[in-house]
Amino acid sequence: MLKDTTAATPAADLIKEGTDASFVADVIEASKTQPVIVDFWATWCGPCKQLTPALEKAVLAAKGAVKLVKIDVDKNPGFAGQLRVQSIPTVYAFVDGRPVDAFMGAVPESQLKAFIDKLVGPVGPSEVAQILDMAKESLDLGDIGGAAQAYAQALQMEPENVKAIAGLARCYLSGGDTERATEVVQMAPEGAKDVDLDGIKAALALAAEGQAETGGLEQRLARDPDDHEARFELAKALAGRGDFAQAADHLLTIIARDRAWNDEAARKQLLTVFEAAGPTSEVAKQGRRRLSSILFS
Repeated sequence: MLKDTTAATPAADLIKEGTDASFVADVIEASKTQPVIVDFWATWCGPCKQLTPALEKAVLAAKGAVKLVKIDVDKNPGFAGQLRVQSIPTVYAFVDGRPVDAFMGAVPESQLKAFIDKLVGPVGPSEVAQILDMAKESLDLGDIGGAAQAYAQALQMEPENVKAIAGLARCYLSGGDTERATEVVQMAPEGAKDVDLDGIKAALALAAEGQAETGGLEQRLARDPDDHEARFELAKALAGRGDFAQAADHLLTIIARDRAWNDEAARKQLLTVFEAAGPTSEVAKQGRRRLSSILFS
């Protein structure tokens, strides 16, 4: 039975340099009360310089649920040999005095977290995840300044965090600064895939397209409610300003009256609006329900 170690534990008690002489006490005996991860490394090993700091970070993020012992194989070849460590870095996990899992080579932080979660169970959201949650809540409440500060803080901790990049760009776009929003989006790693990132890219595309003044378009609609071209351009202008709800409403009106108009341009634009607003937004959820009702009525 592993003991409860959820309380805060000093870093010095969680991470230590081990030796062959201390291996039994630091690893085998210690793992009978708490999982212990052993990092076999060497000073000349390039991948070790990447893995070890990430491993230390993951262990500290587990908040005392697991310990880390680092073994320099050049100075301490004994247990590395017994465990048949053939390349480094090699990482072993010990529970109840015996090895239960292992991997070789430098791996992404997500894989390190999964490795630890497998040993001790999920340890709750990371600090960055908590900051991102607060940022999103601020953004949803209209506190653009507070949200921007939180997203910026998350980016200081994880410069390539895609959700933080997308959120900060969303803040700039909400303030009307499309140039800064575009610059922030360009910070995302090449090929990165994320619904929030896709959403802000769609919103920026709509902002670039929707430059028309709404007054004249509204007058045209007042004269002729079936002027689909005017309604479509009005929807684009509204979406470009971030008013996705009204934009969706106009596009749904076109679809309800003539779903095939202009090669289904309204339906295609509506899907872009949903993406820009976010797949879990009320605009997207309510709009999809209305769209289904129209298409299948």
